[in-house]
Amino acid sequence: MNREQWKSQFGFLLAAVGSAIGLGNIWRFSYMAYSNGGGAFLIPYVIALLTAGIALLILEFGIGHERIGSAPLAYAKIRKNWEWLGWWAVVFVMFGIELYYVVIIAWCANFFILSFDLGWGSDPNNFFFKEFLKLNTNPAEIGEIRTPILVSLIVVWALNWIIVYRGVQKGIEIANKIFMPLLFLLTAVLVFWSLSLEGAVEGIKAYLTPDFTKLSEPKVWIDAYSQIFFTLSLGFGIMIAYASYLPAKANISKNAFLTAFINSGFSLFAGFAVFAVLGFMAASQGKPIADVVTKSIGLAFVAYPQAVSLMPGGNFFGAIFFLSLVIAGLSSSISIIEAFTSAVVDKFGTSRKTIVSIVCTLGFLGSIIFTTQAGLIWLDIADHFLTHYGLVVVGIAECILVGWFFKLDVLRNHINKISSIKLGAWWDFLVKFFVPLVLSIILVGDLYNEIKQPYEGYSWTSLILIGRDWVLLTFIIALVIAMRPWKTEHYKGVGRTEE
Repeated sequence: MNREQWKSQFGFLLAAVGSAIGLGNIWRFSYMAYSNGGGAFLIPYVIALLTAGIALLILEFGIGHERIGSAPLAYAKIRKNWEWLGWWAVVFVMFGIELYYVVIIAWCANFFILSFDLGWGSDPNNFFFKEFLKLNTNPAEIGEIRTPILVSLIVVWALNWIIVYRGVQKGIEIANKIFMPLLFLLTAVLVFWSLSLEGAVEGIKAYLTPDFTKLSEPKVWIDAYSQIFFTLSLGFGIMIAYASYLPAKANISKNAFLTAFINSGFSLFAGFAVFAVLGFMAASQGKPIADVVTKSIGLAFVAYPQAVSLMPGGNFFGAIFFLSLVIAGLSSSISIIEAFTSAVVDKFGTSRKTIVSIVCTLGFLGSIIFTTQAGLIWLDIADHFLTHYGLVVVGIAECILVGWFFKLDVLRNHINKISSIKLGAWWDFLVKFFVPLVLSIILVGDLYNEIKQPYEGYSWTSLILIGRDWVLLTFIIALVIAMRPWKTEHYKGVGRTEE
């Protein structure tokens, strides 16, 4: 089979790291650490990384490399009637998560331009929600398409299209060789600049001062495992596709450890910039840190612009911050498109360039709903259901398929034969029992909370029509595609260990 390959294992590593490092590393991790015991949160976080994150990452790298295929092809080669699982992963990620993810990148691009003259004015909160988004509170009131967001969205989709269209070596690998060093450099500038600000030390203390009493709360441990699972792009089908482009001799376990540690190290490092700036803002306004800390979207588009307006040279600082977010977002969004493209090429033998062009056009059209006045509400509901139910169920099913319907020792022996870090029976235990148990606990907890009270107080109608039905629709589409006959002979192939 003529399959594209990475030019170098370093190129593969940068692409895997690029997929894993996304917007959440910059705005989600630091808030989660702060609210879950500061430095004490690193204990469950590292345990989750070692017992679930790396174990699953090795599993996905191993499947893609040993079965030589995208998620649907790799699963079909393990057990024919499980092909649907691979399609479900790449369909709901591509035509769900990707559709709103690129819109957030578009917001970041808008704010990058606004940074130069602090265009959000004296009240960033009012500007973001009332002027920029013109947010409606009812998801049924779609309202108008916000032109500034739509223009940025066209640019973001165009960049995605150009990079993935050029292929694995000339597109994705080259892009990540530019994006990743640039992202690390920009983040370092932000961290060292922010540490020089007045009040920065208090911010860092709030971020990292350990509160060990929090470790007795089950929620803290669940949050740690959830964060690890989401941050490493697990269950997306991405890491399987990326690993399938590796040559026969590839250091699978070492690459998994490096990807996981670089990703988590970046999250921790970027958190210094976030909390040093929040410390500065608290000192400038004479408020306690707790009064200025906000999470996710509020942090990036309200708290940060507010702080940028207060600091000397703030417009340049703001431009670097939002450029970092754009780069982190792009490196992840191209990986999602590639995972879907790889699957379609594997099954139908269609030209990569044709598929990428069609997918990016459909993706752009699908994204438009999130540029409307109800866009943020749609985004919030879709994200909640797709990540908390779609991704977690795929993760559990993946462990069941590979752990119980495939000879796991075959995969382990294959990985050990070509890797410097050897896997033992402990890895089998984690994949077969521990990881699915943890993911099941997360799933049951989410379902319990959902039934107890509707998510974020939205109406049940909105949650069902936007959230639940989006998950179900992608599942049905996955089943339909899985039932289509293969137009290539790839599915008749075997893994590297059986060649």
